[in-house]
Amino acid sequence: MMGWSGNRILNGAAKITACTYRPWIRDARIVPYGNYTSTATGYSFPSGHAMNAATIYGSGARKKNFPVALRVILGLMVVLVAFSRMYLGVHTPQDVLAGTAAGLLVMFLTGKLMRWVEAHPTKDVLIAGIGIALAAVVAAYAMLKSYPEDYDAKGKLLVNGTRMAKDTFRDVGRSAAFLLGWVLERRFVRFSTDIPAMKRAVRLAGGLLSYYAVSLILVPLIKDWLPGSDGIMISAFFQMFYITFLFPWCLKRFETPAPEQKAQNAVF
Repeated sequence: MMGWSGNRILNGAAKITACTYRPWIRDARIVPYGNYTSTATGYSFPSGHAMNAATIYGSGARKKNFPVALRVILGLMVVLVAFSRMYLGVHTPQDVLAGTAAGLLVMFLTGKLMRWVEAHPTKDVLIAGIGIALAAVVAAYAMLKSYPEDYDAKGKLLVNGTRMAKDTFRDVGRSAAFLLGWVLERRFVRFSTDIPAMKRAVRLAGGLLSYYAVSLILVPLIKDWLPGSDGIMISAFFQMFYITFLFPWCLKRFETPAPEQKAQNAVF
């Protein structure tokens, strides 16, 4: 997740800097599969999916304590996700190659960063502070920069740059929330999954239901209250902060017996 957070900040900044149009806009001969012209949002370069796959699945493929078969599958996932973006017609080879390379670089640097944090556990606040500051800089950059305005033969704007930047605002909101939640969880929750399988299943069900409640109820309310980039960032922040801190904190409080119950259990 730390690598994913770094990915989102880097990818968001890179996309609004390159401002590369999607393949079907650059070449009418490219016809994306299905309705991907509406679901593939943001600028094209570099591929965010390829970056995420390289960092998340790639980091799993490097874990020597994982079974060999699992590591092979995770490595293949990096390749298959990159290929799928070209097969669907939403990215070019340059997009996915650059995205994969950037994701692998982020994975490598994140590994070194986390080992440094393990050796200096009190420096987590510093790391989170730097990351949140970078996210804020990218958000300001996305708000203030100008975007290309190209028109077709009929005078219609090909790409609305402000709309393309929505993904960047969403990404910086999620990244900032993860970094803040990461520090708070480390300091005040110290969540553990070393529990029986049934208890984990109950946690998963509760987590999914409550997350969808946040996504389907709270997020639309925030966007209605704050239309534009502010609403996008704040709603994305709440989604990720709920996952990384609020839900684990609530579980910890719910699953930990109250002081009176602890005393009663000790008597019996």
